[in-house]
Amino acid sequence: MNGIADILRESSLKPAKSVPQPMWEVPGVEPDFDVIIIGGGVAGTVAAYQLSRAGHDVLLIERGQEPGSKNLSGGVLYCRVLQEIFPDFLQDAPVERKITRNQLMLLNGDSSVALDYRDARLADPVNAVTVLRAKLDPWLSGKCEEAGVTVMPGVRVDSLIERDGQFVGVRSGDEELYSRVVIAADGVNSFLSRDAGLRGPEPKDNLAVGVKSVIGLDAGVIEERFRVNGGEGAAYAVVGDCTRGVAGGGFLYTNIDSVSAGVVLRLDDLERSGASSSQLHDHFLTHPTIAPFLAGGELMEYGCHLIAEGGVRMQHDLVRPGLLVIGDAAGFTLNTGFTVRGMDLATGSALAAAKVVDLALRSQDVGRGILDGYVSNCNDSFVGRDMSTYRNAPIFLKSPEMYGDIGRLAADILYRIYDLDMTPRKHLLPTMLSAMKSSKLSFPQLISIGLRAVRAL
Repeated sequence: MNGIADILRESSLKPAKSVPQPMWEVPGVEPDFDVIIIGGGVAGTVAAYQLSRAGHDVLLIERGQEPGSKNLSGGVLYCRVLQEIFPDFLQDAPVERKITRNQLMLLNGDSSVALDYRDARLADPVNAVTVLRAKLDPWLSGKCEEAGVTVMPGVRVDSLIERDGQFVGVRSGDEELYSRVVIAADGVNSFLSRDAGLRGPEPKDNLAVGVKSVIGLDAGVIEERFRVNGGEGAAYAVVGDCTRGVAGGGFLYTNIDSVSAGVVLRLDDLERSGASSSQLHDHFLTHPTIAPFLAGGELMEYGCHLIAEGGVRMQHDLVRPGLLVIGDAAGFTLNTGFTVRGMDLATGSALAAAKVVDLALRSQDVGRGILDGYVSNCNDSFVGRDMSTYRNAPIFLKSPEMYGDIGRLAADILYRIYDLDMTPRKHLLPTMLSAMKSSKLSFPQLISIGLRAVRAL
């Protein structure tokens, strides 16, 4: 990796803008920038873009050799918020397909039950698209550079610099850079949050491991297998046998000429099970229901990544004097079982942060009084409201019945409906009751699961 001094010399940076009445500065600290942002993902780039457009000197530091180089593929991006920032986002950004078909699937060993929802209204206006982060993040970084952000790739930030109770910069090796505000957008592990003493290692029940493959397929083959038209795509959320009882689920997302497929496994449950994440991933991709979607494809990418799963339990200690934590680093991800969201929430948190940092810089006050407005802004926006609405979703999705018994019961009921073996048919209710007698789930258990689902989702 290049050193900070080398990169600054190569970029021929001008000194930071002078700010009158430097009474809000820390004695002995001369800022190089107004804002330093660590992490070139969606949250970091959006915050950098907004603050630079507001007239501030912004440095965006990315550990990878270029933004997106260390991100694992991509996924479904609910893109309305990015369209607010970039009106031509759908025309200019490297999006893959517009999601017009969503399928929820209960997967058993030799059967599956699915709810298949497709709707033209999801395409006009566009609600969600699939993206590959190795393409999207460089595009966002380019937008930052156009707006005047100094983008510094290939640099690992080792620690934050604190003076007199205020965070004033970053340290990489023996080199230091100073700023009035630091924004940590360094991902779910957020070593900078730990370094700042904001939090310790995240509890394992707040984390999941995602294992993903990107399988190359001809665009026409994808459209035929997933029953979508040109430019449209499908997103499958799968629960049950794909994880062999481990809390989590499987997914399939269509790109232009590839399919993203894999599993998400709650870390604490995975460790308790003794199962291998890679073996569960392979089991899912070779399942008789899933394999036909990927047949004949070429493996283009494979990897694993930690994912925030704790919901609102992870939104704590996000502000210190001179410091904000945003995006995945702040736990802004949400899995409801129907949707898995991260990038839109990261964008929303970045907008909330940029608004408050802009006010703080103009007010020459980067203390908790103003910066705490970031949390208030998040809570008042769709980000905080959605996180609150689904605050119990992570707890509900721990229910072990979701990963086997529910799917088997649903399949047994449908089997009794469709298996016309020349015996007299029964009405639906007796058919369901007959299937329940063979199930491990009692009627009170089903009522309880249903009530918990209604409350959580």
